[in-house]
Amino acid sequence: MTDRRTIFIGKKPLHAYVRAVVMAMESGDRNLELVARGATIGRAVDVAEVCRRRNGIIAQGLPEEVIIGEITCESEVIPSQDGRDRTVSVLRIELDGHGDLPEREEE
Repeated sequence: MTDRRTIFIGKKPLHAYVRAVVMAMESGDRNLELVARGATIGRAVDVAEVCRRRNGIIAQGLPEEVIIGEITCESEVIPSQDGRDRTVSVLRIELDGHGDLPEREEE
């Protein structure tokens, strides 16, 4: 397995995570992994699709092609505050950026 930078998906707006992907790829990390647990899994899928399609103003800063790689689904046991263990679904999505980054326009 190659060394991938991990972006954990939480409850922030979708564009915040798309921006995190753009910033990571601009800094040279072209192999990323999105990780989401429980209720945020749908948001991770949306982030991956927006990046793949390079949809929207923020995603225009991505490389020419963003490929969704391996997707894994697993579960983790997390201790809850009441002392009982909780099983939570975890989704991992690999993203690979290929090609050149667009030229940045000076503001």
